[in-house]
Amino acid sequence: MTLGNGSDKATLDYTFRYNPPMDLAVAETNLKEIKQVLEQLGVVFLLGSGTCLGATRDKALMPWDDDIDLLSILGVNGLTEATVDAAADALREKGYFVGELGMASSKAFATVKNYVRISLECVRIVDDIIYLFPGGFKIPASMFTQPKEIEFLGDSFFVPNPPEDYLRLKYGEEWMVPKKAGEYEIDVVGKIPDAGLVGQPLRIRVIDHKGEPVSEAEVVLVGSGRSRTDQGGYAELLLPGPDWYSLIIRYPGHEQVLYMEEIEPGQTYVYRADAASKAASAVSGEVGTLGNLLLLE
Repeated sequence: MTLGNGSDKATLDYTFRYNPPMDLAVAETNLKEIKQVLEQLGVVFLLGSGTCLGATRDKALMPWDDDIDLLSILGVNGLTEATVDAAADALREKGYFVGELGMASSKAFATVKNYVRISLECVRIVDDIIYLFPGGFKIPASMFTQPKEIEFLGDSFFVPNPPEDYLRLKYGEEWMVPKKAGEYEIDVVGKIPDAGLVGQPLRIRVIDHKGEPVSEAEVVLVGSGRSRTDQGGYAELLLPGPDWYSLIIRYPGHEQVLYMEEIEPGQTYVYRADAASKAASAVSGEVGTLGNLLLLE
């Protein structure tokens, strides 16, 4: 996989695969430019995830963060899917590559310009709840419909209200403790309960460092359910539909969070215990949370 020219599909794919730390100066420039475009279209948005964490805890973008996360609410403040599409077109005119994200519960796109990724996820309110990645974890809609305005990077932005409660729900009780890639992911996914989602089956095969199938490994589809592998190393899970998911693979002496996996029902995927180390060694630059480590069998 190549890095690309900084503002094309190859670059966007690279950032989703390797999530390298972003250039903070470029990130600030891009964020303010996107803010201007969204405001001109009347799109009210909030800082989410690690961007909200940095703004709230550190009063700055985190130096190891790999992207900027923006959130908005469909059906609130007049936001429609057509407006989201118009925003994507306006950003393309500004030189951003824009890729639509296939997320079942929201309308979302990711942009990249000068090697910095910024995503806008527009979610829907269901019974006064907003369901967010990963695993559809639940956030009270009022945190987003009545946001808090803060000063950040010399400008004004909205964050969930109160931001401390949102960050506690997202990252756990230790959200004030700085944690880099490889450290924070289990805090996020480990506390999300199984929802017993219905769907179509898919299979995950678990292979250890020696290339042998692992029996009785636990495979957790975050926010959905869990299964154990059979003698051939296969576990079967139910998947509501094609989307981005997080998984946890556990067996004696081994635990790994697969934080960003784009998978779909009806397929068999292979997890190899050395996939992360091999992916990281395949590139010369710094990497963050690795994505799409599962391979089709």
